[in-house]
Amino acid sequence: MNPLFEAERREEEDMLQDKTYFYNNIPIQYDCSDEKRKEILAAFPAPELPNSEESFTLENEVQGNNVKVTLLLNEYSVEMTKTNKQFLKMRFSNHNGAYNTKMWDNQGEVETYVPLLEEHSVFTIEGRVEDYRGFKSITVHRMAPAKGDINPFSLLAYTHQDMEELTVELFSYLDELNAPFKDIAMAAMKRFWTQFSLRPAAKGFHHNYLGGLLKHTVGLMRFARFIMKTEENHYQAVMKLISIVEKAHKNELWAQMQTGKANTQQLVWKETIDHLYQMLYGMMNYQENEPNYDIIMTSILYHDIGKMLEYDHAGKQYDEFSFLFPTAEADFSSRKATGIIMDQLGVMIGHIPYGVLFFTKIIEAEGIAITMEDLHAVCHCILSHHGLPEWGSCIRSPQTVEGYIVHIVDYLDSRYENTEQIK
Repeated sequence: MNPLFEAERREEEDMLQDKTYFYNNIPIQYDCSDEKRKEILAAFPAPELPNSEESFTLENEVQGNNVKVTLLLNEYSVEMTKTNKQFLKMRFSNHNGAYNTKMWDNQGEVETYVPLLEEHSVFTIEGRVEDYRGFKSITVHRMAPAKGDINPFSLLAYTHQDMEELTVELFSYLDELNAPFKDIAMAAMKRFWTQFSLRPAAKGFHHNYLGGLLKHTVGLMRFARFIMKTEENHYQAVMKLISIVEKAHKNELWAQMQTGKANTQQLVWKETIDHLYQMLYGMMNYQENEPNYDIIMTSILYHDIGKMLEYDHAGKQYDEFSFLFPTAEADFSSRKATGIIMDQLGVMIGHIPYGVLFFTKIIEAEGIAITMEDLHAVCHCILSHHGLPEWGSCIRSPQTVEGYIVHIVDYLDSRYENTEQIK
């Protein structure tokens, strides 16, 4: 082979390798010109990430350094020294980690600062770096509630993947949809893109960081496109995905055995294969029904959109509540900025019912015409995407081929995320 052609072939293979998912088995392919990319990012800008001044980490500091940094208060307590003197013990965090701090009560600091710690949660602190046997902390001399708008990405962990690329990929997929599904998808993004791109997809387990909802949604769409567009038969595609899981599970089992320290609780794919086959068996009852790609992709966009209301954290806005419940009186002014927690209101309903409410409210607010059958098809996918009632599904089991596909891709992506080194 001509060396020039061989070099070009290797370069093309490298480019393809860089654009794959799920153990390099799912190609990431979408059409987006440079001009279209600019249009997408102009209309839907990716979140602004922290600058160098906002990227403080205690690991980079040496003992004796004086620091001034804005951090999120996680917890505090009033403690006593061995000589019965009060001091404040505080734990702060930012997107790089958590930091232990203390403040001595030399001039009535405990009495002065406890009311502020009760009322506020984002502080600009000034202090000195301490290092005791390799454990670093900060002795705080002064602190004050932070003023002005604070970038939540400077305070909380966020995805390390390219958020501009995830944004362009998402809207490239949405642009493929037919009416009315494209209109329904774009209407939600136009209203709530800033918060959608900010949100985590969980408090723990998977995608539990800012940008997690965007990354998780794109991940599901990659799986769905593999099932519906890359492979000729959607049943064969699901079987291929199960085979990949089986191989991955064997690899993680062998890797753990090699260490000589077995801990099966740490296995990502433990007890997943039987469930995937059970879902495939259920899906086989609908072989006469050709899955509707538009319904699947729209359901994926909305399947976790209710998490915008289910979780609370620094930087969250509350317009979604007013959108869904415009006549309800609400006062969110007393809410304190926090790490990722369950929203005190959202936890009472949950993201699955909220997803259906969001979907139907967008259709109503935008006056979008849709058939009753298609509306129920999407709602069913949202309500059943957890697969089983014991996992939070509102329906005992999916009753459509689209419902099974949405559950399977959600199940796969939520677990695969825990195997990725760059999240």
